Amino acid sequence: MQFKYPAVFYFLFVLIIPIVVHLFQLQKFKKIAFTNVQFLQKISLETRKSSRLKKLLLLATRMLCFLALLFTFSQPYFGDKKAEVENHNYIYLDNSMSLNTNGKNGNLLTIAAQKIIENTPEKDKYSLLTNDEIRSNISKKELDISLKNIKYTTNTTSYQDKINTIQSEVKNKSKTSYKHILISDFQNFNKKIINKFTNVTSPFSFVKLNYDTKNNISIDSVFITTTSAKVKLVSVVIKNQGEAKNNIPIALYNFSKLINKRSFSILENEVKIIEFPIENFQQFKGKLQVTFNDVFLFDNVFYFTMNTPKKTSILNIGKTSSYFSKIFTEEDFHFTNSTLQNVNYNLIPSQQLLIINQLKSISRVLENSILQFVKNGGHLLIIPDQKIEISSYNSFLKKINSGTILNRITNSLKITTINFQHPLFSEVFIKEITNFQYPSATISYKNTLQGNTILSFENKTPFLQEITNPFSKIYWFSAPLDTQSSNFSNSPLIVPTLYNIAKQSLEITKPYYTLQEENTIEINKKIEKNQILKISNQQKSFIPFQRNFASKVALSTNNEPKDAGFYDISLEKDTLSSIAYNISSNESILSFHDLKAIGKENKNVQVFSSIKELFEEINEKNEVQWLWRLFLAIAIVSLLLEILILKFFKI
Repeated sequence: MQFKYPAVFYFLFVLIIPIVVHLFQLQKFKKIAFTNVQFLQKISLETRKSSRLKKLLLLATRMLCFLALLFTFSQPYFGDKKAEVENHNYIYLDNSMSLNTNGKNGNLLTIAAQKIIENTPEKDKYSLLTNDEIRSNISKKELDISLKNIKYTTNTTSYQDKINTIQSEVKNKSKTSYKHILISDFQNFNKKIINKFTNVTSPFSFVKLNYDTKNNISIDSVFITTTSAKVKLVSVVIKNQGEAKNNIPIALYNFSKLINKRSFSILENEVKIIEFPIENFQQFKGKLQVTFNDVFLFDNVFYFTMNTPKKTSILNIGKTSSYFSKIFTEEDFHFTNSTLQNVNYNLIPSQQLLIINQLKSISRVLENSILQFVKNGGHLLIIPDQKIEISSYNSFLKKINSGTILNRITNSLKITTINFQHPLFSEVFIKEITNFQYPSATISYKNTLQGNTILSFENKTPFLQEITNPFSKIYWFSAPLDTQSSNFSNSPLIVPTLYNIAKQSLEITKPYYTLQEENTIEINKKIEKNQILKISNQQKSFIPFQRNFASKVALSTNNEPKDAGFYDISLEKDTLSSIAYNISSNESILSFHDLKAIGKENKNVQVFSSIKELFEEINEKNEVQWLWRLFLAIAIVSLLLEILILKFFKI
């Protein structure tokens, strides 16, 4: 038994009142004359015994009445929680795109929202968390309105993030009974991580929403290759989860115009590539659509764009190398050679890549121009000479806080290690190789430069590295590339290395971007300080975060946009480029956490089979059985007994 107002029992001293009344003989007896003294003694003895019994009965009923009244005002009850404690339910409802499918009774998200509305108590307080918003401390009515208006979102989140958010919200709060609830399909984006709910320090209730079927076909990604000057090949990666499927239609549109249509078959759990050739395009807004009714429909449509590629502007200052003209062709690059004596400094700001090729020293004028170029976002490639003025180079490196060149080494060293994870080589090799024909260098410069190593010598020192700096990419070769110092120029590695350094100096618009991820888009256009680029489609527009450089604008998108489709990048009324966004392929994964295993491993996790079952248990535990009416009835009965004793108990 518990009491809502236990302080009432401080008034137990009132029980002294009937005792005091009992101790004082307040009733006065009348003297009656009897003729027979023996009879008088007998009557007196009986009267005293009856009077004492009557007083004890009255004392008992009065004390019972007072005590029952004290219990009544203290409001006793039976229950699993204290009555004065408020109930607050933290509910995370997953509204990701993977919930946009049907279960046994209909759409999973809609049914889940309806079940919460039907089973949640009226008097409780709530906090509703979804993937894109948090509504804190709301009433049942406000909760119902939010659930009725809930929509799907492309925002993705981790379950551990939501658990951490809830646990931090309720930390150090008292006088409230908290229930922590997670309702989701519990997709497991990483199959290698089976159960990772390790940081659950408060009791949580999990409810898993299940699909009817475990088969899904999706367009995973698209990549574009060039087969000739006029033909592009669109390769579509189709991913099948579940049983084999036959004669699946797939269509390619240029915006809304049908370009090509075909069908394909795919084996159980197979990944397949389907190719579409495209000829004579200027600007292509591609939409791929698979016609098949499976678990998810949102992943049956995929958007991509092909814009006329921009040429990267490259200025080489120093010696002229024959391999440059073979790699930096006119089709893809604007390549300019210049000696140190004839360099046009006004040309530097308009370049995307500046190559300092085997200069013995860097003059103050050139140093200042390079520093300004780098700070404006231009990329830099430095190839040292056989004999450089180390102090001259260190003067420049010091100003970008990168380290120093220590000394010249004349030992012959092989180039044996490739950083396959670096962006320069991430899409060059199908698999990592270790037995390629090692190039070598007879001259190199030992240094303390900070940055990612791209190619390494056999002694683990860098041959090519990307120097860390806050403005742009700076690449440093620690050895000259002439044939007297190195045979790297004859190695197959030189082509992808220099080509990708040049290509990545201008962030080429990708065929597509993924929603709710950090995306960087560079527009090769100079704009004024008061001008702003915007991204828009027919439904909405927004202004992305942007940085202006001398010859380009770098845009960053993350939380916007929220819907898949085509978008235009525009300056006032001029459209500069078209881009496409798609929903993350993670949303199509049919891999889920094993909640039973999680519940066994973590004592703070309780798993329920349905939302109804969960709230039935919560309501049962929150139910309070009040006893004050019983004690009030006891007080009234004791008062009636006192009246009856006074009226019918004759002395």
